[in-house]
Amino acid sequence: MYGIDLNTLLFAFGLTLFAGLSTGIGSAMAFFAKRTNTRFLSLALGFSAGVMIYVSFVEIFFKAQEELTGHLGEKSGTWVTVAAFFGGMLLIALIDRFIPKGENPHEINMVENMTEAQRLQKTKEKKLMRMGLMTGLAIAIHNFPEGLATFTAAIADPNLGIAIAVAIAIHNIPEGIAISVPIYYATGSRRKAFKYSFLSGLAEPIGAIFGFMVLMPFMGPMLFGIVFASVAGIMVFISLDELLPAAREYGEHHLSIYGMFGGMVVMALSLLMFI
Repeated sequence: MYGIDLNTLLFAFGLTLFAGLSTGIGSAMAFFAKRTNTRFLSLALGFSAGVMIYVSFVEIFFKAQEELTGHLGEKSGTWVTVAAFFGGMLLIALIDRFIPKGENPHEINMVENMTEAQRLQKTKEKKLMRMGLMTGLAIAIHNFPEGLATFTAAIADPNLGIAIAVAIAIHNIPEGIAISVPIYYATGSRRKAFKYSFLSGLAEPIGAIFGFMVLMPFMGPMLFGIVFASVAGIMVFISLDELLPAAREYGEHHLSIYGMFGGMVVMALSLLMFI
């Protein structure tokens, strides 16, 4: 498992790049869609949450536990797995704690609401620009561990990596909207708005590079199990704290739950196909 070939590394990095740069899709949607498709976004965000929650509890957590119990024994390995899982959740919670509430990327609005509010405040370009840049920075901070999660999963299991990359890509789309719209109305430049949204997504491949440069030289059963359990915790926290609340904010509560159910079913079937 730990002798990783070049093709696997390139594939894992490519998936991470795809997931991160999907913020650019959000920018394009903000500029070319007159109204936010709330039903689609609610379903998509719920679907993404379902994929990430299911795969975290059913696949990633147990892969980590298998590695750690094999290396440390049943009792110690299980304790370390659980500790690493909650450690991953704590990491994301701390990141959230130190991001100002008004600039937190979880505060996502619909395109039409944001643009109408900002049209009435054209004299406050400086404030809008700061809001957009700080939102981009906040999202970049969140994207770093997501990139590490995607990269690590793809190294362990390419099919698992694909599922996680798609789930993260879906939830990066509204984040791209949150960055690009205020910057556009501050500068009047679609190019600048798209650029900053695009750059925030680069934090995910940077997370992958960090994983490769710092972790891979030391990767063995112990470190792999700890990282993988932490990844499971990170993804569960993101799903419960970001994806499902954002889906409900679009006013489509039941659709978000249906989407989550659908995501779990699709993930379960995809895992069963590769048994």
